[in-house]
Amino acid sequence: MKKYIVVDIGGTMLKYGLISEDGILEENHEIPTEADKGGPHIVKVLKELVKQLKAKHEISGVAISTAGMVDPDSGRIIYANEFIPDYTGTPLKQLIETEFCIPCEVENDVSCAGLAEHLTGAAKGSRSSVCLTIGTGIGGCIILDNKIYHGCSNSAGEIGYMNILGRVFQKAASTSSLVERVTHHNPELTNWNGKLVFERARTGDKICEKSIEEMCEILGCGIANICYVINPEVIVIGGGIANDSDYLYEKIRKSMDKYLIHPISDHTKLHFATNGNKAGMIGAYYNFKNRQEERRHERI
Repeated sequence: MKKYIVVDIGGTMLKYGLISEDGILEENHEIPTEADKGGPHIVKVLKELVKQLKAKHEISGVAISTAGMVDPDSGRIIYANEFIPDYTGTPLKQLIETEFCIPCEVENDVSCAGLAEHLTGAAKGSRSSVCLTIGTGIGGCIILDNKIYHGCSNSAGEIGYMNILGRVFQKAASTSSLVERVTHHNPELTNWNGKLVFERARTGDKICEKSIEEMCEILGCGIANICYVINPEVIVIGGGIANDSDYLYEKIRKSMDKYLIHPISDHTKLHFATNGNKAGMIGAYYNFKNRQEERRHERI
């Protein structure tokens, strides 16, 4: 059975492993990305990982999920923010294929996570879905007929930049904005994070409860706007807050339905992601399969 190297390059951790051709993740490891060292460092680490795994196994391809905006045809990073300096313009696909003589495909990490949820997770069986990953910012992925929809400039799904209720979506409804909201009301307490906010809310902390309610109100409004444009069968919410799905579901659903007309809300499912931190690697593999199939058809 063929084996593939899967890599998920995040801002904090770089996950990698081996996956079989039937989609079973056989190995799963992670190391710090050290993003502050920049794109050239990431490329160096990536090449070393591929070299090590290729020495132990017969590898049929390399599937990469990465932070940043990606041109999926060329496998080049077309934009990365300041958290990964000197990464913009990096031709990952070309670098790997040239050095190791095996096919490589590269896709944005949120898109890979969304594809994994669509094919194997919370949106499995649907024809259309939108996945939101909520963390430091808010990322999005649109899946239509089992394929990632990229838009004309490979920028579809950049929902974090939407303007919602007079504010930038990800600056108002991300986990980091939730933490900032709570910290503002509790300046004497330090080391706040999303996990702690939810823990305190469950014990009756009124400030944490109110801050989460505000986040859910904005999330529901943003999700409703997405539904008006795309009309997906399933909305999937991922990121760290998926761990608190039992606490959040009714709050987000209520807000979402408040802003949606019934013909749309009645037919739109809301689910939380199920693949956890493996979603990027799993989605990278299925993106690899899709892209390689498309390239074969182009050559015929």
